[in-house]
Amino acid sequence: MTTTSHDDRRDSDRVPFRFAIRERAQGGSFEERDGNLSIGGVYFSGQHPPTGSVVEVRFFLPGHAGEVRARGQVIRISRGDEKFGAHIKFTDIPLDAELALARFFQGGPTERP
Repeated sequence: MTTTSHDDRRDSDRVPFRFAIRERAQGGSFEERDGNLSIGGVYFSGQHPPTGSVVEVRFFLPGHAGEVRARGQVIRISRGDEKFGAHIKFTDIPLDAELALARFFQGGPTERP
Protein backbone atom coordinates (compact mmCIF):
# COMPACT_ATOMS: atom_id res chain seq x y z
CA MET A 1 0.00 0.00 0.00
CA THR A 2 1.37 3.41 -0.99
CA THR A 3 0.55 6.49 1.03
CA THR A 4 1.04 10.11 0.11
CA SER A 5 2.55 12.25 2.82
CA HIS A 6 1.47 15.81 3.51
CA ASP A 7 4.79 17.03 2.04
CA ASP A 8 4.23 15.06 -1.19
CA ARG A 9 0.82 16.65 -1.69
CA ARG A 10 2.29 20.12 -1.13
CA ASP A 11 4.62 19.54 -4.10
CA SER A 12 1.69 19.74 -6.52
CA ASP A 13 1.21 22.99 -8.41
CA ARG A 14 -0.92 25.63 -6.73
CA VAL A 15 -2.02 28.94 -8.16
CA PRO A 16 -3.67 31.94 -6.52
CA PHE A 17 -7.36 31.81 -7.35
CA ARG A 18 -10.73 33.33 -6.47
CA PHE A 19 -13.73 31.05 -5.99
CA ALA A 20 -17.10 30.88 -4.26
CA ILE A 21 -17.68 28.44 -1.42
CA ARG A 22 -20.48 27.43 0.94
CA GLU A 23 -21.05 24.76 3.52
CA ARG A 24 -23.27 22.08 2.07
CA ALA A 25 -25.17 21.29 5.28
CA GLN A 26 -25.99 24.93 5.95
CA GLY A 27 -26.96 25.89 2.39
CA GLY A 28 -27.35 29.62 2.04
CA SER A 29 -25.29 31.90 -0.14
CA PHE A 30 -21.91 31.24 -1.63
CA GLU A 31 -19.13 33.46 -0.26
CA GLU A 32 -16.28 34.71 -2.47
CA ARG A 33 -12.86 33.66 -1.20
CA ASP A 34 -9.28 34.26 -2.26
CA GLY A 35 -7.05 31.25 -1.91
CA ASN A 36 -5.26 28.82 -4.12
CA LEU A 37 -6.29 26.09 -6.50
CA SER A 38 -4.57 22.77 -7.11
CA ILE A 39 -5.56 19.89 -9.31
CA GLY A 40 -7.08 18.12 -6.29
CA GLY A 41 -8.75 20.91 -4.35
CA VAL A 42 -8.63 24.41 -2.93
CA TYR A 43 -7.23 26.22 0.09
CA PHE A 44 -8.48 29.43 1.65
CA SER A 45 -8.05 31.35 4.88
CA GLY A 46 -10.41 33.51 6.87
CA GLN A 47 -11.72 34.54 10.26
CA HIS A 48 -13.94 31.48 10.81
CA PRO A 49 -13.38 27.85 9.81
CA PRO A 50 -16.10 25.80 8.13
CA THR A 51 -18.27 24.09 10.73
CA GLY A 52 -19.17 21.14 8.50
CA SER A 53 -17.01 18.64 6.70
CA VAL A 54 -18.49 19.05 3.18
CA VAL A 55 -18.40 22.23 1.09
CA GLU A 56 -19.52 23.25 -2.37
CA VAL A 57 -17.08 25.17 -4.55
CA ARG A 58 -17.74 27.18 -7.74
CA PHE A 59 -15.22 28.91 -10.01
CA PHE A 60 -14.47 29.80 -13.60
CA LEU A 61 -11.48 28.14 -15.20
CA PRO A 62 -9.78 29.57 -18.30
CA GLY A 63 -10.34 27.25 -21.24
CA HIS A 64 -13.45 25.66 -19.75
CA ALA A 65 -16.93 26.60 -20.91
CA GLY A 66 -19.11 27.58 -17.99
CA GLU A 67 -18.72 27.51 -14.26
CA VAL A 68 -17.04 24.59 -12.50
CA ARG A 69 -19.17 23.26 -9.64
CA ALA A 70 -17.58 20.76 -7.31
CA ARG A 71 -18.07 19.26 -3.89
CA GLY A 72 -15.18 18.92 -1.48
CA GLN A 73 -14.29 17.55 1.90
CA VAL A 74 -12.54 19.59 4.58
CA ILE A 75 -9.43 17.50 5.17
CA ARG A 76 -7.62 19.84 7.53
CA ILE A 77 -7.99 23.13 9.35
CA SER A 78 -4.76 24.95 10.16
CA ARG A 79 -4.30 27.94 12.47
CA GLY A 80 -2.30 31.08 11.79
CA ASP A 81 -1.86 34.17 13.93
CA GLU A 82 -5.41 35.46 13.60
CA LYS A 83 -6.85 33.32 10.79
CA PHE A 84 -7.58 29.72 10.03
CA GLY A 85 -6.72 27.87 6.84
CA ALA A 86 -9.17 25.41 5.26
CA HIS A 87 -7.73 22.62 3.13
CA ILE A 88 -10.40 21.20 0.82
CA LYS A 89 -10.08 18.03 -1.30
CA PHE A 90 -12.41 17.67 -4.30
CA THR A 91 -14.65 14.63 -3.84
CA ASP A 92 -17.21 15.20 -6.60
CA ILE A 93 -16.23 17.13 -9.71
CA PRO A 94 -17.58 16.60 -13.25
CA LEU A 95 -15.22 14.73 -15.57
CA ASP A 96 -15.06 17.60 -18.08
CA ALA A 97 -14.04 19.99 -15.28
CA GLU A 98 -11.44 17.55 -13.98
CA LEU A 99 -9.96 17.27 -17.47
CA ALA A 100 -10.01 21.08 -17.83
CA LEU A 101 -8.10 21.36 -14.52
CA ALA A 102 -5.49 18.91 -15.81
CA ARG A 103 -5.10 20.93 -19.04
CA PHE A 104 -4.91 24.16 -17.05
CA PHE A 105 -2.07 22.86 -14.87
CA GLN A 106 -0.22 21.30 -17.81
CA GLY A 107 -0.49 24.54 -19.80
CA GLY A 108 2.00 26.45 -17.69
CA PRO A 109 1.93 29.99 -16.36
CA THR A 110 1.16 31.66 -19.71
CA GLU A 111 -2.31 30.13 -19.74
CA ARG A 112 -3.09 30.93 -16.10
CA PRO A 113 -4.64 34.14 -14.77
